[in-house]
This record gives sequence, structure tokens and C-alpha cells, in this order.
Amino acid sequence: MVNAAQQAQEHSLNRDCMTPSRHVLQELNSFAPHAQDLSAIMGRIALAAKLISRHLSRAGIIEGVLGFTGERNVQGESVKKMDLYANDVFIQVFKQSGLVCRLASEEMDEPYYIPENCPIGRYTLLFDPIDGSSNIDTNLNVGSIFAIRQQEGDDLDRRARDLVQPGRKQIAAGYVLYGASTMLVYSIGSGVHSFTLDPSLGEFILAQENIQVPAWGGVYSVNEGNFWQWDEPIREYVRYVHRTPGYSARYGGALVGDFHRILLQGGIFLYPGSVEKPHGKLRLLYENAPLAFLIEHAGGRASTGTRAILDHEPTELHERTPLFIGSPDNVAQVEAFLQGKPAPDSSA
Repeated sequence: MVNAAQQAQEHSLNRDCMTPSRHVLQELNSFAPHAQDLSAIMGRIALAAKLISRHLSRAGIIEGVLGFTGERNVQGESVKKMDLYANDVFIQVFKQSGLVCRLASEEMDEPYYIPENCPIGRYTLLFDPIDGSSNIDTNLNVGSIFAIRQQEGDDLDRRARDLVQPGRKQIAAGYVLYGASTMLVYSIGSGVHSFTLDPSLGEFILAQENIQVPAWGGVYSVNEGNFWQWDEPIREYVRYVHRTPGYSARYGGALVGDFHRILLQGGIFLYPGSVEKPHGKLRLLYENAPLAFLIEHAGGRASTGTRAILDHEPTELHERTPLFIGSPDNVAQVEAFLQGKPAPDSSA
């Protein structure tokens, strides 16, 4: 007969063994080739996250981590040294893996092909290697965002046309948050689950399963420094939350950090279009669609202001869209302002 001490030890061991790779197999309830592939891909993403986390933890005491490279990416933005390092990490961990044929990143003009993988690997990894890189030099939260897609067609001309499709084509998505602890959050369409990196094991261990975002939250996260660049309906929404009890402003300058708070506590993150950037700043395929995949599977919503992010049909690899993401009631409230409707009653 198993006693209480043995049961406690078994529970503890089972928890310590529940890595993202094992969890994927559990979620799919299968050891079929597709399940094995996704499990292995998640294991490689976890390895990339460990390498990046280690490098970030040594920033300031080794050379070549902080500051800019002097180059600009395809969007014309200055590239941080850490952006380049993290981008290279993702490429290196998937080389000779046989899993992923292409990688597409906001730091690269075109997808990166791994010829030795292409005969067998039928997947593409889309990723933002370092989200919020402006926070690095001041030791604030940053993250990585990723999405996995099944390759469609042979892509013989290497133009990756099949990637320029709505976010509902994603088969998995997630992010890594580098903060007080390093966390990995993912979904394969059957719930949203989080893992915390245990430095003593060198492994991500399951922290929380089936995360559900609250239906409403009092946090709103937006860069109010752009206030006078926005259209009037967004300015009116911000005025509304200023004068309504129950709202708190929280904006950290890294999408992953702000999103993680809202996923757990409820609320809304906003990055609307502006006079300078009418389509917003955030990239659809590398940032908005992966997080929209997560929030929908956690019971929330993500919108461009006029339609669901996952239904938006892109026309190019580096397309940008506005983003309103978070608790379903908060997102509906912002959409009402954008449509010129009376402000819905607040749940505050």
C-alpha cells in the first residue's frame, strides 16, 4: 500500500519531470510522428530560451551584450547586439535538427532556410528573438515570441508565400519571459500552460496548466507618450479610463511582460495606429498573431479594432497591425469606442 510520503514524493518527481517536451506529448495524447515533432520542436525552443537567459544574466559583466550593432533591420530599426545574438541562437539550435525547414524573424529580411532539414522538416518557426530590447541596457523585462506553422506546398522558389496567411494557420505559439525568473508559456490549441526555469535542474518545469484570463481586468497597458498621435476614439477611451475608478496604468516597454501580467490578472494591452505609424508598430506574424493565439485559447480576445487578429489576412511577411488584446470585456469596450458607440458600463 502506498503511504502519504510515497505519494508526495511521486507527485514531486512527476512535477519535476513535466518539461515542455513531455507536456506536449501529454496534451496530444499521442506518440505519433506529428506529436513527436512538436515535442522535439518545443524542446529546442526551451534550449534557445536557456541560452538567451544565460546570456542576459551576464549582461554588463561580459563584453558584446549591451548596446547597438550599428545596423538596421528590415523595418529600419536600430539593431541591438542582443537582438542579433538571440536571432542566431534560434537558428543554431534548429540546424541539423531535421525538424524545421525555415525560420522567419523580424530581424531578417527573408526567411532563413536550412537545406539539410528541408527534405524532412515540414515546419516553419516564426519568432521575435528579443521583444522589448530597449529594456536590456536598463535590466528590465524582455522576452521572445514564437509561432509554429506547417509548411504548405514545396516552396521551391523560396518565397514562403504560405506564411502570408491568417494566424489561424498557426499550430502552436508561445513566448519566453526573461525576468525575476525565466518563464515559458505555450499553447498547441488545447489550453495555455506556463513553465518556470529551475536553475538547479537546468529545465523548464510545469508551473500552471490551463490558464484562463479574467473576463475583465482593471489594468490598461499603453504608451501614453503617443497620445496626441492617436485617432480621437482612442484618445477618448484613455480619457474614459482616467476618469473611471478601478483602472490602473501599467506599461513596461516590452510586449511580453505587459501581456503576461494581463494574461494572469486581466485587463488590456493597446498599441493603436498613430499619425507616424498608421498601421501600428507591432508585427503581425512575429508578435500579434502568436499572442492572439494564446489569448484566445485562454478565453480572451485580440483585435485590430475592426476584426479578430487571427482572421486578419496579411499581404507581406513583415506586415504591422494595431493590437488590442486581453480580457474579452475590455477588448469589446475599446471596439465600442472605435465604432463610436456609447461607452459600455465598466465592470470596475
